[in-house]
Amino acid sequence: MVTHAQRGAMKGVPAFRLNCPRGFATLRALKFADRRSYGDPASMVIVMKKGSSREELARVASAVEALGFRPHIFPGEERAAIGVTGNPDPIDPDIFERLPGVARAIPVGQPFKLASREMRPDDTIVPVGSRTVGGGGFFVVAGPCAVESYDQIVSVARALKLAGADALRGGAYKPRSSPYSFQGLGKAGLLLLAKAREETGLPIITEAVDEASLELIAEHADVVQIGARNMQNYELLKRVGRVGKPVMIKRGMSATLEELLLSAEYVLAQGNPHVILCERGIRTFSRHSRFTLDVAVVPAARELSHLPIFVDPSHATGRRNRVPAMARAAVAAGADGVMIEIHPSPDEALCDGRQALLPREGAELIGQLRAIATIVSRKAEAMR
Repeated sequence: MVTHAQRGAMKGVPAFRLNCPRGFATLRALKFADRRSYGDPASMVIVMKKGSSREELARVASAVEALGFRPHIFPGEERAAIGVTGNPDPIDPDIFERLPGVARAIPVGQPFKLASREMRPDDTIVPVGSRTVGGGGFFVVAGPCAVESYDQIVSVARALKLAGADALRGGAYKPRSSPYSFQGLGKAGLLLLAKAREETGLPIITEAVDEASLELIAEHADVVQIGARNMQNYELLKRVGRVGKPVMIKRGMSATLEELLLSAEYVLAQGNPHVILCERGIRTFSRHSRFTLDVAVVPAARELSHLPIFVDPSHATGRRNRVPAMARAAVAAGADGVMIEIHPSPDEALCDGRQALLPREGAELIGQLRAIATIVSRKAEAMR
């Protein structure tokens, strides 16, 4: 006679699911396991009822673990949710829906599970210094492409502080197409960024190019940037997911939105929920700009994912006279923020001076962006 557990094993359902306590595995789960029409490993979000207790939330998380899966708890303003990953087959929603405090269990169809809006309906809010990214406000990151000297970075930081920028950007490590181009000051550049933060209070964001630079950047920076060339460096993404700092991932120059979200998934899967996406232009047949800025990706990303999304019009256009127009378009499209390049002497810049605005031009643009953000009904922070 074939036992219940043996029958389940033959159908690809591990025996521990059938022998787990409180009867969480059911014959209905076997039926779901037989549905091989699902192309990707299934996942699920368990939405709790309004007013459900912490004890009920903990019991549901324990039930997920008892099945051998991994629970990811998402607190919400009105109700909490639990994401489920690690299941090789679809799960019967009834396993969780009958538990106290559960409103419903919804299968997630996207290959990016934790980054999916299905998994987390509420927008993710990322802390950056004393401020936040996402949730309806508008955030401006500005600064030079590369840190070149104390006078350069501190003068820009002071001007940006007066202009109302929210964070300072600057590359201490610069991955360049040519091995003969300026590669950045390295650790010395990081220390100069830290000095600029000390003098102005602006949080700093800078790019990690490998695991060695990541360790130093995690020590000094407020946000770790993963550049377009490293968007699919999965080992680096896993490592940055474990450092505990907010992460900005720039879209690769030939990457789809799904690929960008899967890169974010690597960071999220390591337990770091503070991920920011950034559109910086993609390579197309067009020759009128350095890259083609895909502004349409902003509403698409907001529809598919709860993660905040920025736009970098400087790298996309490659020309300073086109940066303001594309920055304004990004705000109108619903971006959570922009990253723009500012340099005190663009003609003398060691890196990408052609696309950098002067500080006075940057200040004027920041004022325009906040006015547009107010018109398109962002939160009151956009008005300050």
